[in-house]
Amino acid sequence: MLADNLEQINQKIQLACQRSSRAVDDVTMIAVTKSVESDCAKELAELGIENMAENRADKLLEKKMALSDFSTIKWHLIGNLQRRKVKLIINEIDYFHALDSLKLAEEIQKRAEKPIACFVEVNITGEESKHGFRSDEVLDFIHQLASFDKIRVIGLMTMAPLDASEQELHEVFSKLKKLQSTINNQHLSHAPCTELSMGMSNDFPIAIEEGATFVRIGTAIFRGA
Repeated sequence: MLADNLEQINQKIQLACQRSSRAVDDVTMIAVTKSVESDCAKELAELGIENMAENRADKLLEKKMALSDFSTIKWHLIGNLQRRKVKLIINEIDYFHALDSLKLAEEIQKRAEKPIACFVEVNITGEESKHGFRSDEVLDFIHQLASFDKIRVIGLMTMAPLDASEQELHEVFSKLKKLQSTINNQHLSHAPCTELSMGMSNDFPIAIEEGATFVRIGTAIFRGA
């Protein structure tokens, strides 16, 4: 079943890339394994999945240990990270998708043993329930990170409202793309900002059409696309 679901997702990625005249290789699918046990994640690894994500530090460490035989897996932490847990997780991940405050950046700078590939989390829609910076705060925040040699801002991340219409999804993702391009054009050595982490199981084709380079997919893998 997992293999069939992955095939359906890959087909949708290919079609979205065709519609937007993009290369399929420009899009990385991250398998979000937060809802399944390690055995299921291991099955994904056996099917060739090399990017996996968790939204909790303890669960990521648990999965990483269980899948230690799969040395090529890149681990993504996609959820809110409490500062007190930074020291436990920051040197165990390859990507962090939810950098949402200067205090968190300071803790990462203090604890990281190598530069961490980070996405700045942006609250495009201004929803009170979501973490992240407002669009007009992002550039100032990134400039504040210029001296943080353990943080490399490779891109921006956002989550669209669950009840958004297709038109609203296009607008949300398009706004993040424009913001990413603005920062990329600054040519900041610590913040190349070439990547966009946006799109989940219910909206990833639209995110790809608007420029997503990383899509975070869980439900469609385990329950069907």
